[in-house]
Amino acid sequence: MKKSLLVGIVALILVVVSFAGGFFNNPSAAVSTLPVETLSASETEGLLLMREEEKLARDVYLTLYDTWGIQTFYNIAQAEQTHMNAVKSILDKYDLQDPITDYTVGVFNNEELQKLYYDLVAEGQKSVIDALKVGATIEDLDIYDLNKLLKETDNQDIKLVYENLISGSESHMRAFAGQLDRYNVTYSAQYITNEELQEILNGNNGSSSNNSSSKGYGNKGRRR
Repeated sequence: MKKSLLVGIVALILVVVSFAGGFFNNPSAAVSTLPVETLSASETEGLLLMREEEKLARDVYLTLYDTWGIQTFYNIAQAEQTHMNAVKSILDKYDLQDPITDYTVGVFNNEELQKLYYDLVAEGQKSVIDALKVGATIEDLDIYDLNKLLKETDNQDIKLVYENLISGSESHMRAFAGQLDRYNVTYSAQYITNEELQEILNGNNGSSSNNSSSKGYGNKGRRR
């Protein structure tokens, strides 16, 4: 077997394994199997945004865990750290400067994300139900932004990361919606459509068909 063909098969196996659940264990290994491609300005901007947006999720969940002691927040916060690491693997691959310069909970360089952190925490500290709604809203936002960014890139490695992030966010959405069900509360989508939300809650992955057309992180509660 020719060496080039063998290398290609190994790369394909690593990518397939990543979708089987192992991607977040070592995202750098997965993205390293894919070619280095030219980055556009919008691709770079999107990566920097998602690096801090995943930190936003982690930090809000850690804060709300401290407030309410609900294990779901702690568990998903740990998952968000792996999402942060996945985006960092792409930043490192392309030698992009990390927008996170301070890992302190609640500290952001992006001013809009900084404000959103304060707003979400204030909302989530009103009650347990409000906290769970905040969790669902963050995942809603992540899925919305990731689907938009996925449509704007043709780089294989970025697509791999974004698709795995979307899958993770959909799982988190189901977890928060399930918690709300215990209180007889139904979450209504704030960024994606309610039809897309129902597909996610039913276990159908409609991530690559999202029709998102603009970022939503500065406008909580906005409907398209």
